[in-house]
Amino acid sequence: MNILTLIIKQKYFDEILAGTKTQEFREIRPNTQKKYCELDEEGYCKEEDGILIPRKYDAIRFYVGYNKDRASALVEVKDARIELFEDENHNLIEYEYNGEPYLAAQVVYDLGIVIDKHV
Repeated sequence: MNILTLIIKQKYFDEILAGTKTQEFREIRPNTQKKYCELDEEGYCKEEDGILIPRKYDAIRFYVGYNKDRASALVEVKDARIELFEDENHNLIEYEYNGEPYLAAQVVYDLGIVIDKHV
């Protein structure tokens, strides 16, 4: 099982356990793209028919904060997709990182059942 580990706030953790938060969003930055995207040989996010390909995870292990004894839950990932951000004129938003341009984007995980929890 391929598991992504993420830190979240208590409020969102409680919503996931209650089933009211069914999606998790994470901004993709140059320093996190290998965590969220399938990468090509040059280190860029792969695309298929113009659609960026998210890295495949079976589940997400959510941790509340950074304390040693913290609540956690393992939650199924039903689906994932990458969304590019656009400005009001529908142009893709571009930033620069270390002199290199990158597109503003986020990965969206559709959450399923809570597989395991430690509260």
